[in-house]
Amino acid sequence: VQLQASGGGLVQAGGSLRLSCSASERTFSLQAMGWFRQAPGKEREFVTAIRWSGGSTYFTDPVTGRFTISGDNAANTVYLQMNSLKPEDTAVYYCAASRNSFYRNGVGVDYWGQGTQVTVSS
Repeated sequence: VQLQASGGGLVQAGGSLRLSCSASERTFSLQAMGWFRQAPGKEREFVTAIRWSGGSTYFTDPVTGRFTISGDNAANTVYLQMNSLKPEDTAVYYCAASRNSFYRNGVGVDYWGQGTQVTVSS
């Protein structure tokens, strides 16, 4: 499975961006998809995830209420809507997918996308 992420860019604080991640095969074979991010000089961290069965979603506390994850099984795509962006959201965002489930530390992720840069200016 190959994951192709897109939608990053430069935005002012308070603005919005929408990231997309397309999988090369039907997402029904993937039980969970989500996003991680890595800021300069920091370790990669969990952002959000969605389980296709039941549609449960999970978020790290700093983005709760500002970010939304959703998916389109027909398009094999998962979306990350980011609102009220802050400079501390600046990072490379990586799409992730698992055939089972994954933990917030990344254990269980089977596939990673190439990353897309999000830069939020103050």
